[in-house]
Amino acid sequence: MSIDILVIGLPALADDILTRQAYERGWTLHRPGPDGLGPPEVAGRIVGVAASGAATVDARLIDTMPGLKIISVHAVGYDLTDVAHARSRGVVVTHTPDVLNDDVADLALLLALATLRRLPAMDAYVRAGRWASEGPAPLSRRASGLKYGLLGLGRIGRAIAERLVPLAGEIAYHTRRPVADAPWRHVPNLVDLAAQVDVLIVIVPGGASTRGLVCAQVLAALGPAGVLINVARGEVVDQDALVAALTTGRLGGAGLDVFADEPNAPQALIDSDRCVLTPHVASATVQTREAMAALMIDNLEAVLSDRQPVSPVPN
Repeated sequence: MSIDILVIGLPALADDILTRQAYERGWTLHRPGPDGLGPPEVAGRIVGVAASGAATVDARLIDTMPGLKIISVHAVGYDLTDVAHARSRGVVVTHTPDVLNDDVADLALLLALATLRRLPAMDAYVRAGRWASEGPAPLSRRASGLKYGLLGLGRIGRAIAERLVPLAGEIAYHTRRPVADAPWRHVPNLVDLAAQVDVLIVIVPGGASTRGLVCAQVLAALGPAGVLINVARGEVVDQDALVAALTTGRLGGAGLDVFADEPNAPQALIDSDRCVLTPHVASATVQTREAMAALMIDNLEAVLSDRQPVSPVPN
């Protein structure tokens, strides 16, 4: 009997891996139509969904698949999946944590260093011939010895903090509650944290509870010498407030891997030489994407074989 799976928006490498392994497992893969739903002639047979973290798996889609058993998200973030509705239908939701921690932490550090030392601007200075015609480039800012703050201290947040240890003058973090056994200082109020640090790194899940959390007040507290790094979700930062703070000199710089309306980035950020921008690539290495695909498939295999999932989303 065919095992039917709906595939939604997977990156090319993950899609290729799933396609190869589906053949070996006897799975039949289907793609959404223009309406975003699975083919109506097979919707009643679909038992699994394999979706990217950028794909919307909402109640409307879930309800078209009465036999659905699992939604396996190819990402650590699952804020575009209606987990509550899925659970009300008895559908398991899984994601791919841990395997991408190192890559995301590496990029957070790279963005901080590149923003502070203005690496893209320095590169452009040389390529435009300005070094030869105008002389030495403007000075940048030392990265070592600064105060670094983390908004969020989950798995990835800890990996970032550990990378900062030999570099930072001080590390502090904000979460709703202090994290057990974390050796760094907890600051109960986000505005206070922003006021106390030179660099604020955002690494919290997306969703309604964190939307706009980094608001104009937080950016004002970070100040004209402060730097914001976001490797979380674009919606966590009030993007309009960020643009205003940067363009008026009320924020020193920003390193951004995520945006509010991807794949679009505001022109003001593109034009700013105080921003370092990357196209949501924090986990985009071959090794990590292979590991994410493998974990996504392991979750599908487990649930469709009536076993416990490997990495269900937290309650």
